[in-house]
Amino acid sequence: MAHVLGQNQYGKAENRIVRVRRDSSRHEIKDLNVSVALSGDFEDVHLTGSNANCLPTDTTKNTVYAFAKEYGIESAEAFGITLARHFVDSTAPVRRARIRIEEYAWDRIGTPDGTSHPTGPKKVGHSFVRNGQETRTAEIVYDGEDVRVISGLRGLTVMNSTDSEFWGYLKDRYTTLKEAYDRILATEVTARWTYSYRGRAGTAQPDWNRCYAQVRRHLLEAFAETYSYSLQQTLHAMGARVLDNRAEVDEVRLELPNKHHFLVDLEPFGLKNDDEVYYAADRMYGLIEGTVHREGVVPVIPVT
Repeated sequence: MAHVLGQNQYGKAENRIVRVRRDSSRHEIKDLNVSVALSGDFEDVHLTGSNANCLPTDTTKNTVYAFAKEYGIESAEAFGITLARHFVDSTAPVRRARIRIEEYAWDRIGTPDGTSHPTGPKKVGHSFVRNGQETRTAEIVYDGEDVRVISGLRGLTVMNSTDSEFWGYLKDRYTTLKEAYDRILATEVTARWTYSYRGRAGTAQPDWNRCYAQVRRHLLEAFAETYSYSLQQTLHAMGARVLDNRAEVDEVRLELPNKHHFLVDLEPFGLKNDDEVYYAADRMYGLIEGTVHREGVVPVIPVT
């Protein structure tokens, strides 16, 4: 039976890198997990064993660390674009590079100016505590002509203790869920969004760090301010708010697991549970997913 080599790629995954800026007494930290995947003219590598067109994955790893020193890391997106352009533009067999980055945040220990803390020793801007909130993500793809940037976040856990209902749904013989007119709504947000930026000559890169902060803000504000009749409605409100306020964003994809909170039956103990005590279930859970994009824009964010 005839067969052909299909889509293929290779690279060095999960290069953990911490870059410290020491040009002042107030140090800056970028903590990244960088994965490189290269596609191109690699048929011979698979079919004949010839490595003539193969850039070693160890080289891609070394490039990540060298570029962190040479170019610095102002943002995950800008760093990823620099890497992707390098691999495609400087290595003839490489036709396409995909850079995936996770960024882990660190907060300063002490007051906002990093100088002192009322209950601890004096700090001089070099002490940090790992931020326990979301992980920032970025995916950059460059094919020699266009750059595509997908920014995002995951692990952002949010809750509304009221202003959420769920009723009027379809029912059949297997339906046991009771209608809710005042419930806790909680989820762990995974969000990804694309930009109109394509990396063409003469076009400036967006301020990636500001974009991230503003998109995050609008996601949170929409979640907090939406009176929800379903998590699907909340998802749409969150995506729409980002598009209404960030002109550089074309598409938002959200994955929202419904972190169910069930009232605990306290009657066996002679107690009345007045919507005060809940059991937080970690699984199973409803998973709500959807994309909100501008009219005329073809969605490109893949479903995971």
